[in-house]
Amino acid sequence: MITEATLLHLWHHLGWPLLRLLLYLAIGLLAALFIESLNWTRKLAIVARPLTRFGHLSPLTGASFSMCFFSGMAANTMLAEGYDSKQLSRKELILANLFNSLPSNFLHLPTTFFIAAPIIKGAAFIYIGLTVSAAVLRTLFIALVSRLLLPAANSEAQAMQLPPDPAHPFRAALRNTLKRFKRRIRKIVSYTVPIYILFYFLSEAGFFAAAERFMGQHLAWMAWLSPQALSILTFQMAAEFTAGLAAAGSLLASGSMSAREIVLVLLIGNVLSSPIRAIRHQYPYYAGIFKPVLAAELILFSQSFRALSIAFVALVYYFVTA
Repeated sequence: MITEATLLHLWHHLGWPLLRLLLYLAIGLLAALFIESLNWTRKLAIVARPLTRFGHLSPLTGASFSMCFFSGMAANTMLAEGYDSKQLSRKELILANLFNSLPSNFLHLPTTFFIAAPIIKGAAFIYIGLTVSAAVLRTLFIALVSRLLLPAANSEAQAMQLPPDPAHPFRAALRNTLKRFKRRIRKIVSYTVPIYILFYFLSEAGFFAAAERFMGQHLAWMAWLSPQALSILTFQMAAEFTAGLAAAGSLLASGSMSAREIVLVLLIGNVLSSPIRAIRHQYPYYAGIFKPVLAAELILFSQSFRALSIAFVALVYYFVTA
């Protein structure tokens, strides 16, 4: 028999989070479709025009880049719509998702900084600076790769033209948005809900916690790190980033570790802990926006590229400060 306590637990940990996710997805979808219906993609793309023109990326990719500073879901929805309507090739879709690394990083920057600064003080500025540098490098590198892989004419692609209504452009755009929204939201819900529920029960069964503990406990290959550094990594991977920060703050305050060591170990923990958390938190909504297989590919590419870029800036920092 299901008790009241069980129902409350399900509502607080499954029902409400899932409803909130679907609400955010719906808002992002509406915003993306409305902007596209008004043919505003070129206006939004102005912000990223120098980079997109250099990288032979389409105006739609530039618009998604600009939108990503405000909403990652809306930006990804814009890319998915462009891919489904054949405005974007599969190659450009993957490149565009990677290209959005910089604005998506800025979305979480204030939260990360204001949590880290009181705990690890000056080291927070270095850590945040290096992670932002990694994001900038990723975006610049993707622009260069895109220039080599995409045709030059691609950057002059026309935004999707919709039936004109000179008298009432907003009303026509709204009608078109609602029509497309109804069709698209059904598909998103049909993928997102079952995947989210599956991942919830995997989480409740301890699958992700066990995976993170396993990674945290099997760090023998990192014996070159000090025991204090390993303790931060263990907390960061077995619990969460804030737990790793708390451990780092304590060791920094006691003088057991320097700011340089703290920054390096947090960067290493960032690389090691991100993949499982990306699968756990990103995949359910990615699978609603993109097709499940494509969603998995995009996460694999983005996480691999992110890990490589952070590892690179960590190595540079290590040798520069040696």
